Amino acid sequence: MFRSDLALEQSESMDQLPGGVESENLTVGEAKITRIKVVTQEGAEKMGKPVGNYITIELPPFSTEGTMDEDKLSAVKNEISRLIPAEGLILIIGIGNVEITPDALGPKAAATVLATRHISPELAMASGLGNLRPVAVLSPGVLGQTGIETGEILKGLVDKVKPSGVIVIDALASRKLSRLGNTIQISDTGISPGAGVGNMRNEINSVTLGVPVIAIGVPTVVDASTMVSDITGGQNLNENDEMGKMMVTPREIDLLIEHAAVMISHSINCALHPHLSSDDLLALVS
Repeated sequence: MFRSDLALEQSESMDQLPGGVESENLTVGEAKITRIKVVTQEGAEKMGKPVGNYITIELPPFSTEGTMDEDKLSAVKNEISRLIPAEGLILIIGIGNVEITPDALGPKAAATVLATRHISPELAMASGLGNLRPVAVLSPGVLGQTGIETGEILKGLVDKVKPSGVIVIDALASRKLSRLGNTIQISDTGISPGAGVGNMRNEINSVTLGVPVIAIGVPTVVDASTMVSDITGGQNLNENDEMGKMMVTPREIDLLIEHAAVMISHSINCALHPHLSSDDLLALVS
């Protein structure tokens, strides 16, 4: 079975959606949005996804998009706004290894999220920034760098700073080559870091952290079995073969990660600080 983190791809593999799963489609400019809602536990078991909301936004390839398009930005920002808590501190976590390009989405996006927890309301007002929402940002690295599970780091951090919600940003795996670098998934069910490449870690979700967890990701890899199946029209590799264990990423992955990271971070900034203009937010993090 091909690896995929996308609920949309799971639904596409079925003849029809199971009971307890709802779906709607809409188009905003060039953005194609699919909202899948897993309502019941029975639906969750058949989908292989926890109960919750899964939003997929399909866009023109990030590797060819060098400018910030307001329509695309609005589509992503609005979907994030639908899921985040309305008030309180938001903790942003960039998951991944910045030294490995296909896994660098989380840290690179977190690097340009506007951190405001340290800015007092008086200073914000005096600087003309209005009533800034408190935001804290961290890229905790990966287990191989720190020796600590990401979930353990986040649990201690959440207990200390007490956010109203957590947004985690991570690279994903897809089962379709055509979805690499032009798809964003937003969900309110959390993540299992490394799941897309078969490297399961502790889950990061509302149960483990005690607060709502919003996950945002972009597919950056497929496994070799997917690539072979796409090229041959259905032939599969044995996952026990060395080639079957390989993960494949696009040649333009550097550009893809850079553009996707900017789109995600700026969409988060706009969703958390709607009273500030897009240009002002870009200036604050540049």
